[in-house]
Amino acid sequence: MYSRSLIRTEFFSRCSPTTEPGILTSSSAKAPWTVERVVAKLPGGTPVAGSSSPVPFFHMLERLETAKREGWRRYAIPHGESISDHMYRMSLITMFAPQSILENQYPTLHEDGPHITPMDGVTKHEKNRREEATMDYFTSSLLGKVNGGITGKDIYDIWREYEDGETLESEFIQDVDKIELVLQMVDYERVHEHKLDLGDFSWVSSRIVLPEVKEWASEVLREREGFWGGRQHAAYSAGEPLEEKSLAQKVEYYGDGDA
Repeated sequence: MYSRSLIRTEFFSRCSPTTEPGILTSSSAKAPWTVERVVAKLPGGTPVAGSSSPVPFFHMLERLETAKREGWRRYAIPHGESISDHMYRMSLITMFAPQSILENQYPTLHEDGPHITPMDGVTKHEKNRREEATMDYFTSSLLGKVNGGITGKDIYDIWREYEDGETLESEFIQDVDKIELVLQMVDYERVHEHKLDLGDFSWVSSRIVLPEVKEWASEVLREREGFWGGRQHAAYSAGEPLEEKSLAQKVEYYGDGDA
C-alpha cells in the first residue's frame, strides 16, 4: 500500500499549558514548552512510557479525533473539522497521486508536531524544536520498546522525509495538505451560504508545487468564484501583494512554492 502512514500530532497546540502549576503567569515567568508538560495535562494523565505495547500510543491518537483545527477555530466555525477529519480526506486524496509517484510505492507521514499557524507568533526555530521533541517522545518514549523499536524508527524516518521536503513524495503530501485546506475553505463557505468569507486562506493555493495538484486547486477556486458570483468576497491575487509581515508569516509556514 503506497500510503502506509498518515499521522499528525498537531493536537499538542490545543492542550499545551503555558505554565506549570504554581509558576507565576507573567510573560517573563513562562516556562518553555515541553512535551512532558503537555501530556501531563491530558485526561488520564501521562501515558505509560517504555511499554512494549503500543496501547499508550493508541490512546494518544484519540486527541486527533477531538482536537479542532486551529485555523478554523479563529473564525468561530461551529463544529469545525478535527485533525483526524483533515487527515482522512488527505489520505483519500493520496490515492489519486500522479503515476510518477504511485510507481515508487512510497510511505507518507504528514507533519507530526504541534499545530502552529502563521498567526501564532511562534518562530520557525521554535516550531521545529517542538515538532522534533514531539516525534522523539512518540518514537522513543512511547514506541521505543514496541516491536523492537522498529515501528517507531519507521515513523520517525517517514516524518523526517516529509519535513525535509526533498523528495517528490514529500512534495506531493505537502501539496495534498494545502489542497485539503482549500477544499475545506470552500465547503465551509457553502455551508454558511455567503455569510462567511474565508478568502484569506485562498493564498495557500499559490504555494502548491506539483502541476497535477495545481490543476485541482484551480478547479476548486473556479467553483468558489461561481459560488460567490457578483457578491463581494476576498480572494488572493498575485497582482495584489499581501502586507509584508503577513506574507513573511505565511511563506515561513507554507513555504515558497514556485508561484
